[in-house]
Amino acid sequence: MDAQKLKHHRQQRRRQHVRNKIVGTASKPRLTVFRSSKHIYAQLIDDINGVTLAAASSASKSSAYGGNVKAAELVGQRLADAAKAKGIGEAAFDRGHFRFHGRLQALAVAATKAGLKCCVPENIKVKKKEEAAPKPEKGEKKPKGEKSDKPKGEKSTDKVKGERPKTEAKA
Repeated sequence: MDAQKLKHHRQQRRRQHVRNKIVGTASKPRLTVFRSSKHIYAQLIDDINGVTLAAASSASKSSAYGGNVKAAELVGQRLADAAKAKGIGEAAFDRGHFRFHGRLQALAVAATKAGLKCCVPENIKVKKKEEAAPKPEKGEKKPKGEKSDKPKGEKSTDKVKGERPKTEAKA
């Protein structure tokens, strides 16, 4: 079996592992996503009746390049709007053989934010502005705790735990 056939076989196995756990119904359809190098496609599918309820893609003439995260977010918003128009508020996310990161995650998060609940809130990463402590100026180091009052070159006379006392060499 050549490399491409083997790769395709592994993809099919991964896809089946995901699909065995997900079934789309009319009330909670399966949101399936396919990404190519240039575009991303998403559909809401009712598996029981075998019907596509709504679809969105970046391949339409109104959109530009679809192989990036911005395009995936736009597709997610469009799909959520189409789902709202059909009265669908929840979907089961089918990632296929793709990992849940990058464009797929951006699509799912955008759809969830737009009103189509398809991923858990833990996957939505909100950028928090950390309470920044005043940054030290160039050349200064951040305080790492209590420092001794002794200059850098002097040796400490305090015993360090686990250190053996030095013995004088016999002459």
